[in-house]
Amino acid sequence: MSAFPAFDESSFTIRPVRPTELPALQEIERAAGRPFAEVGMPEVAEDDPPALDDLARHAARGTCWVAVARGTGEPVAYLIAEPVDGRLFHVEQVSVHPRAARRGVGRALIDHAAARAAVSGAVTLTLTTFAEVPWNAAYYARIGFRVLAEHELTPGLREIRARETAQGLDRWPRVVMARPVAAGSDRPQMPKGSA
Repeated sequence: MSAFPAFDESSFTIRPVRPTELPALQEIERAAGRPFAEVGMPEVAEDDPPALDDLARHAARGTCWVAVARGTGEPVAYLIAEPVDGRLFHVEQVSVHPRAARRGVGRALIDHAAARAAVSGAVTLTLTTFAEVPWNAAYYARIGFRVLAEHELTPGLREIRARETAQGLDRWPRVVMARPVAAGSDRPQMPKGSA
C-alpha cells in the first residue's frame, strides 16, 4: 500500500467493494489490527482477517463498502454491515489502514452505512466493540453512539454477542453500542421486545 501524504476527506470515495479488491481488505484488516499489540491484546493483533469467501458473500449481498483513494483507486478502508432484527443495521466490521487513519475515513464509512440503512428502513446503527481500547468505544461515543444496557439488547444482538464470546473476544471488556440512523435524532430506536 502506498503512502497518502495529503490524505483527507476529499482524497477518497466510498463505493461497493469489487471482488478483485477482497485480498486488499484482508491486508487492511491485518494492518488495522497491529496496534492492538501495543495495548496488551496481541491475540487480536494476530487474528486472521475475514476469509475471502466470507468477504465475497458480503460483496455479493451488497453489504460491504470500501473507501478508495482518489486517483489510484486503492482501497484504504472498508465496512461490513448487516440488517439485524428488522430495524437495526449492524456494523460487523470497520477497518481503516493506519496510513489513512485519523482523517475521517472511518466516520465517512459509518455515515455511508447510516445512509444505506435509512434507505432499507432501518432506524438504528449498532456495533460491538472493545470498551477500553481508545480507538474503539470512546471513538464511537464521539461520533454519536451510546452503550446499550443489557436489557436493551435485541435477540439478534444477543446472538452476535454470544458468537463473540465463543470466539474468545470477551477476554477483554466489550460493549454493544447504537446510534440513530437519522441525523438529529437523539436516541437510537430499539425494536419492540428488546427490553
